[in-house]
Amino acid sequence: MPQKSSPQVRRFLPLILFAVVAIVIAVVVVLPRLQSSSTASIGGAFALQDKTGKTVTDQDFRGKLMLVYFGYTYCPDVCPTTLGMMGQALDKLTPDERKQVASLFITVDPERDTQKVIGDYAANFAPDLVGLTGTPDAIQSVEHEYHVYAQKHVEKDGSYSMDHSSIIYIMGKDGQYRGILSGEVTIAQLVDGIRKQL
Repeated sequence: MPQKSSPQVRRFLPLILFAVVAIVIAVVVVLPRLQSSSTASIGGAFALQDKTGKTVTDQDFRGKLMLVYFGYTYCPDVCPTTLGMMGQALDKLTPDERKQVASLFITVDPERDTQKVIGDYAANFAPDLVGLTGTPDAIQSVEHEYHVYAQKHVEKDGSYSMDHSSIIYIMGKDGQYRGILSGEVTIAQLVDGIRKQL
């Protein structure tokens, strides 16, 4: 014989149904809209410093396809792997293709990544990879523009690492968003992605 539901369960049943419906609406209706609107708003103006201390803005790269990657020089694995792959992909472009591409490495750790530190680090992967840093506010602003996740993770001994998203942003010659590639993309896929946008 089936058991009758308790008065407490019956009382909360409408709330449970409402929660389920709200989740379904969020997944089916709201989430796709957020994704489509956020894609249109990825990227924007920035003013950061290169290894010489010169202020570099997004306008300096108009007319070039931009590859933008966010990370930090103390990153133990994903950053050097991705930057190494970016450098190898650039090497596979023809000289004419390479002239049309600007590759940027923007720090998420301005506290440690000074102009010289990030500039020298970027140059290890490609001579034309531009390392950029800035004030914490300037970095936070550009992270917001590109919808970058970056969070400091402090250890018990006071040292810290940065948890961050690993995405290569492809920005058109007009500065507009063209697509993203995971940091785990292959060299061939990155080369193909670049050539499709040139």
